[in-house]
Amino acid sequence: MLLRIFLVEDNPLIRQTMQEMLEEVLAAQVVAWADGENTAIEAMRRTEWDVALVDLFLAQGSGLGVARAFERRGAGQRVYVLSNYATPSIRERCAAIRIDGIYDKSTELDRLLEALGQLQRP
Repeated sequence: MLLRIFLVEDNPLIRQTMQEMLEEVLAAQVVAWADGENTAIEAMRRTEWDVALVDLFLAQGSGLGVARAFERRGAGQRVYVLSNYATPSIRERCAAIRIDGIYDKSTELDRLLEALGQLQRP
């Protein structure tokens, strides 16, 4: 199954690296991206996506705001938060708003890829 990924990341270098990794390692398709909370919410409402990968700290707004906007989403849609600050309190806040997983960008990308790979299996 080809995963359609919406990427929310404000750092252009990280965004490009993530896109390349997702497309090469998983053969996933990054269907769109946004770099702020408001633009992400608007674009995600207009785009068909299976997985949203959302940076927690954005130049405009926050990843939690994006996730909150999609608490009610399609049964097949997943929202994962990425952060360099995946502390226990951040993890608790994410769990409270129906985030499917939170991954530390610097140490848990392998776990993220594993979770995404599971979604591709029938």
